[in-house]
Amino acid sequence: MIVIRRLVDRHRAYTAIFLKGEPARIFPTTEQEHGRILQIYLQDRKYEGVHNDFSEYDLGAAPSGGRDF
Repeated sequence: MIVIRRLVDRHRAYTAIFLKGEPARIFPTTEQEHGRILQIYLQDRKYEGVHNDFSEYDLGAAPSGGRDF
């Protein structure tokens, strides 16, 4: 399993990639670079057969009882 997270401090923003059994890889990235990394690793939206934050936490779904704007 791969975990990709955005880390931000007062001066820079970073992308952190975590793989089980491997040391974390943390490097400075722009918002565009981070977004592209998410696309490459299929972490930018819900995909059939891919477990990510969108599938695990149902991100991007319409609120229950609410309208889809």
